[in-house]
Amino acid sequence: MADTPAPAPGPGRIRVLIVDDHQVVRRGLRTFLEVQEDIEVVGEACDGAEGVARVEELRPDVVLMDVKMPGTDGIEALRRLRETEGGARVLIVTSFTEQRTVVPALRAGAAGYVYKDIDPDALAAAIRSVHAGHVLLQPEVAEALLAQDEQPATAGRPGALTEREREVLGLIADGRSNREIARALVLSEKTVKTHVSNILMKLDLSDRTQAALWAVRHGITD
Repeated sequence: MADTPAPAPGPGRIRVLIVDDHQVVRRGLRTFLEVQEDIEVVGEACDGAEGVARVEELRPDVVLMDVKMPGTDGIEALRRLRETEGGARVLIVTSFTEQRTVVPALRAGAAGYVYKDIDPDALAAAIRSVHAGHVLLQPEVAEALLAQDEQPATAGRPGALTEREREVLGLIADGRSNREIARALVLSEKTVKTHVSNILMKLDLSDRTQAALWAVRHGITD
């Protein structure tokens, strides 16, 4: 889909790419986001394949991604984005609430999952949250994930973690970014990143979302 080249974003603004097969949805999201002082829409895409290409071209900070799209859907696009070095955080914005849709999207690397009926101001807050490194799930999405019985057979146990790693894991489950964890525990961000990597390795988990859910299942956080 052809797009007018976006102007250079202002300093400190969050660069957002919108990926949705419905033009009216893209237009509505753009209209709202363009009035946010700290958010700038740098482009649009009408399916997952185009979305991946536009991420590589535009290097957005956050991608608003629908799940069900013709051709390459949002979940496949997420898998492809994990192989790129763009570092964009993906926030799923969809009307699909079924567990069979929610779980694969988060397993594929989504940083958050919200529904299209979300309040506009809450959506702006969600974009800021995932950009800051948080994992963002609406309550019913978290419940769907916690209700599932899928637990990797090789997943570790709480005793595999050091006390410091348990502290870091608890803060991950609270939605804290690495910077916020570093401040809370009086550590460097580099040290926090090392702890996070060790936690994922010891527990045989692939991302912060799985780590947060693991922490809830094992009573490390509420």
